[in-house]
Amino acid sequence: MQARQRTREIAEQLGFDAQDQARLATAVSEIARNAFQYAKGGTVEFCVEGEPQAFLIRIQDQGEGIPHLTDVLAGSYTSSTGMELGILGARRLMDLFEIESLTGQGTTVVMGKTLLKRTPTFTDLQLQQIRETVIGRSPQNPYEEIQRQNQELLRAMAELRKREEELTQLNRELQDTNRGVIALYAELDEKASSLQQANELKTRFLSNMSHEFRTPLNSILSLSRMLLAQIDGDLTTEQEKQVTFIQKAASGLSELVNDLLDLAKVEAGKIEVRPNSFEVSDLFATLRGMLRPLLVQGSSVALIVEEPDGIPPLYTDEGKVAQILRNFVSNALKFTERGEVRVSAIQIGQTVIFSVSDTGIGIALADQKRIFEDFVQIESSLQKQVKGTGLGLPLSRKLAELLGGSIAVKSEPGQGSTFSASIPINYPYSSEFPTIAQPIASLESTRLPILAVEDHPETLFVYEKHFQESIYQLITARTLSQARQALQQFRPTAIVLDIMLEGENGWTFLREIKGDETTRTIPVLVITIVDNEKQALALGADGFIIKPVDRLLLLNKLNTLVNQNKPQKLLLIDDDPAYRYFVKQLLVKTPLRILEAANGQEGLALAQSEQPSAIILDLEMPETNGFEVLKQLKNNSVTQSIPVIIYSSAQLDAEAQRRLAEQSTAIVSKETGSQTAAFAQLQNALVKAGLVLDV
Repeated sequence: MQARQRTREIAEQLGFDAQDQARLATAVSEIARNAFQYAKGGTVEFCVEGEPQAFLIRIQDQGEGIPHLTDVLAGSYTSSTGMELGILGARRLMDLFEIESLTGQGTTVVMGKTLLKRTPTFTDLQLQQIRETVIGRSPQNPYEEIQRQNQELLRAMAELRKREEELTQLNRELQDTNRGVIALYAELDEKASSLQQANELKTRFLSNMSHEFRTPLNSILSLSRMLLAQIDGDLTTEQEKQVTFIQKAASGLSELVNDLLDLAKVEAGKIEVRPNSFEVSDLFATLRGMLRPLLVQGSSVALIVEEPDGIPPLYTDEGKVAQILRNFVSNALKFTERGEVRVSAIQIGQTVIFSVSDTGIGIALADQKRIFEDFVQIESSLQKQVKGTGLGLPLSRKLAELLGGSIAVKSEPGQGSTFSASIPINYPYSSEFPTIAQPIASLESTRLPILAVEDHPETLFVYEKHFQESIYQLITARTLSQARQALQQFRPTAIVLDIMLEGENGWTFLREIKGDETTRTIPVLVITIVDNEKQALALGADGFIIKPVDRLLLLNKLNTLVNQNKPQKLLLIDDDPAYRYFVKQLLVKTPLRILEAANGQEGLALAQSEQPSAIILDLEMPETNGFEVLKQLKNNSVTQSIPVIIYSSAQLDAEAQRRLAEQSTAIVSKETGSQTAAFAQLQNALVKAGLVLDV
């Protein structure tokens, strides 16, 4: 009891509040009681030390020690005496708690609480004064201490009861709120369902009424043209003016109806995409003739259609791409008073970016999202002069999305705008996607066949591009049935497998391959969009990559699986010792054993005897030059399948480059500016040649 009193008094002097005083006193009381009960006595020492300062209490006894102390501290020891409850309870109340107990030597407990941050640091003099103050006080009556302890307990119980009542009230409020939210959600769901039904009815009605809307409008336009052409006789000036008004009104209404019906058809899923192969240059040539009439005669606006450069043929719906560009150009011409409207296209990866830029009035940042909403037209000085439906841009965005692409805009008021449409080179949802992969019947003897089991045509197209000019030949299978048939016809060097095949289980096929004696040794590289590497490896996969896959990473992974840690020899044929040294320094950190040949004949002999993994060949050498060496390598059955990398500073014409490209894996120039660029080019060529490098 005295230890409890002293602890409370010192804690009060040190600035602890009533709750912390009670926690300290209770913890000391419990440990002191243990010392008195089990060791028949002990000592209690108080001190303040540390940075920040902490109030520490050290309680020591000379008893028999505490058996099973580890279990006691873990809370897993059960004792009839209840000993472990006091220790665990005291530890929970303290910031610091350490206990040491030795059998037959006693127990020492050090515990403490950090002083409050608002409390100033105590000096030695102040602590001495606190010591004298506490020692000078006469011990408190034990009954008064018990009474005070009971008061603390009552206060704690009252506080707990108050918190319990507050929690009960809070739960009631939450229940009421939840009921209100549930009712609100139910009402919102009902309204959303009604709106959805109304929207679907509207869309279905419009998409089905295409013929009924367009037929009478076309009739009005045709008849008005006939009247204005005066086929059946002259019109008076007033009649001609009236018919002209009719024709303009019908044209405006026809434009609105066409946009509205096209938009409704897209929303209803009734617009068909008819992909076909076409050149961007041909599309632009058609647009030039189609768009020039939009220019007002004598206009100060120039319409420039740039000639596309190096863009491969597109396989998508040409009509819809043209419709998107027509909408862009039409808008640009409407809101450009002077300057130019420029149409261009560039290739980025497997996407072509079509852009229409103008020098017009521009669009404020706050309005750049609104222009893609139906019927929205931004107020401007030119808006009253030009008429529009407000549906062209929303329709263009939906058409681009229908083709697997997207639309973006960059604009500054007074500076002009650039609208761009990103369209995949190959329509991604086509079941008749044209692939340039070779049929199984045309396996090349000098390339290693890779069976790709993949149902996404655009991914197969990417694989084909990745394997171009490499030692690998791509054989495709879009279904597991096709894959099984392919395995009956030939043995691939490796299999690239997508697990997420539509309607089929790629895991089953992986088990089949690894469970069959005839195919289990074929390396399988799983490439998929889901990170399930552990499952793939557990089922026997030899490698795993998450889509999208980088070319260098894919080739290097396949090289690793195919080579299976075989020694890699690289033959360097070059008469210039400086260049041989330079290449060896570039590749010094690679796991390659480099063989050197100072001339063509020596290189041919080493290629015959060593059969290296790849050859780096210079073209300009005395006596037997690189062209002759390459020819003899390819005519020799022993060396014809060794990949050759041309590494030369020779200036090659188009015909020479073509012939070399047919017989070599890569052509790398010695005239590269930096060592980093030279290594990157050489690394890329070596990986294409089938060597394993640290990519």
